[in-house]
Amino acid sequence: MVKNNRSERILEAFDSLTFCENLIQWFQTEQRVLPWRENQDPYRVWVSEIMLQQTKVDTVIPYFNRFIDQFPTLQALAGAEEQQVLKAWEGLGYYSRARNLHSAVQEVVSTYNGQVPNNEKELSSLKGIGPYTKGAILSIAYDTPAPAVDGNVMRVLSRILMIEDDIAKPATRKVFEEVVRELISKEDPSSFNQGLMELGALICTPKKPSCMLCPVQNHCRAFAEGKELQLPIKSSKKKQKKLPYLALILKDERGKVVIQQRPEQGLLANLWEFPMIPLQEVNKEHVASWFKENYGVEIVLHDTVDHIKHTFSHIIWELEVIEATYTHGQFFEHLTTTFVTKHELEQYPLPVSHQKIVKHV
Repeated sequence: MVKNNRSERILEAFDSLTFCENLIQWFQTEQRVLPWRENQDPYRVWVSEIMLQQTKVDTVIPYFNRFIDQFPTLQALAGAEEQQVLKAWEGLGYYSRARNLHSAVQEVVSTYNGQVPNNEKELSSLKGIGPYTKGAILSIAYDTPAPAVDGNVMRVLSRILMIEDDIAKPATRKVFEEVVRELISKEDPSSFNQGLMELGALICTPKKPSCMLCPVQNHCRAFAEGKELQLPIKSSKKKQKKLPYLALILKDERGKVVIQQRPEQGLLANLWEFPMIPLQEVNKEHVASWFKENYGVEIVLHDTVDHIKHTFSHIIWELEVIEATYTHGQFFEHLTTTFVTKHELEQYPLPVSHQKIVKHV
């Protein structure tokens, strides 16, 4: 087999064997006690890795524990209703992760007899499993020497190996994956990959790496040249777009409020929310007539009770929360709307920004 020339050049004169030994020994003695590390159950590994995407460990721990309590097995999750799954995920954000996990688990039950696949091709075919998650499941659950490269790992290795490629570019991930394929311990790939992740989380942090505590400091080329703070190289993201909305606490004569279900596709798909009026499309003084035209009912607006800002990866919602009264008409049939009490609201999965509105109901 011909080695990748780039990875071969990067690893030239690098003591891969000792590096692996030092990293794995450190991980096995210093690793954090985390609930998904209790065993190598592929289902638990899978759930934890999906939850940990874009989300901090401390945030994930209670969600993971509650999720596993509610859906202790892959079969239990496959048999659940999507709304149950979204409710269990409520507050974690990036809800497409939950929908994809649910769909993929159902496929594992129907196609693979409830066994999480242990090879790259079958794992890759499952919804929501990209190269990183695939590598994490294969290495952690099945002890297969597969690369699991995310931003954390790229930061660590860019410093250790002095790789000066822009990690924001998709092509760069391929470079790191090839390097890890060459570098990874064949005896203990699970501890190797988790060790790199743990090193990035505890020692080789983005802003102030604790180089004096680093177990592989003597292998680190960036540290040797005093360049650890200059790496990784990462081009800046595009500026997030701000979107202003009115969010309505719309009550009927019984004191119940209207919520609606978001579409099946797109941002926050299938979650429930208070009606939102896009202020980039309509002036505030015309909201009542816009609502009649788009919802089919007549309303009267009252006072503003809150302002909520919520940041997504690509946009920022700026919500002005306003009370309103329903007076007349029928909601259009193509809209999934319902009147609920505050107590009944607890049964519906709401995005974080709309959970903050509930206290005003």
